Amino acid sequence: MNELELVINEVKKAVVGKDEHIKKILACILARGHVLLEDIPGVGKTNLTLALSKALSLDFHRMQFTSDVLPGNVTGFIIYNQKTNDFEYKEGPIMCNLFLADEINRTSPKTQSALLEVMEEGRTTVDGITYQLPQPFTVLATQNPYGSAGTQLLPDSQLDRFMVRLTMGYPSLEDEIEILKRKSQENPLDTIRSVCKPQDIIELQKQVDQVYVDDKIYDYIVRIIHKTRDHELIQQGASPRTSISLLKMVKAIAYMDHRNYVIPDDIKKVIYDVLSHRLILTYDAKVKGVVIQDVIKSILKEVKEPKIKIWEMVESNTLVY
Repeated sequence: MNELELVINEVKKAVVGKDEHIKKILACILARGHVLLEDIPGVGKTNLTLALSKALSLDFHRMQFTSDVLPGNVTGFIIYNQKTNDFEYKEGPIMCNLFLADEINRTSPKTQSALLEVMEEGRTTVDGITYQLPQPFTVLATQNPYGSAGTQLLPDSQLDRFMVRLTMGYPSLEDEIEILKRKSQENPLDTIRSVCKPQDIIELQKQVDQVYVDDKIYDYIVRIIHKTRDHELIQQGASPRTSISLLKMVKAIAYMDHRNYVIPDDIKKVIYDVLSHRLILTYDAKVKGVVIQDVIKSILKEVKEPKIKIWEMVESNTLVY
């Protein structure tokens, strides 16, 4: 059993029936991305994040985003130290490996924008001075569905920084019974062991970078993204950043499936998670009740799937097992 399987097994001690979500979040961390978890309160979004941080031994900070949170509360600020007679940087909670932005859509756009540089470049600028964040670094944000009391829409520039958006959903009848049984004995989070270190994650990220991508896969990804830009039901299509995010995610998924090459099925596994929060439907589509997932499904049908001959690449030593 490898490190990633050990991590998943540990997280499953505290998170019941969400194996696919655990795998995708872990893949996003390996792809150096950020995750947006959207759902109603109480379905386990925060619990999943806490479990991951413990299993991965990551320096973890959590911040509850409310309307009165200021940018400096997130990134840190400059204070005057009377003892040294000088100004010094007071680190904000963002200086960690795994930052949980709880209910991010309850805070002001000004505070949300403080995360843009952090998520894109892995650094923060305070009073003109730039500070590098520790590595690995991932933002895992939760938000309640728009329309809930006190919520507001995240700006497009913020949404585009999230590599994937996942929805937890209600547990099944059997899973909820199991949750009750575990909670009635002890806190499952207390049973999670640390089975991986930050340096291990960095090494795994480097291995994911080496996953082979055939030219046909590159072409397939770009054709899908381009199709979103001239679709009759889509007002705003996916950006080039989306293409990059999709590429990184499929490489991580392939690696977690014990392959050092990408196949078209890898794209189908994550395409909805990567695209759904980035596309904006036309007004007519919204009026007709069109669902974004159905539009993505139609695009996948229209774009021809490439035929990848793995055995040819193996024979030419392109792939090494």
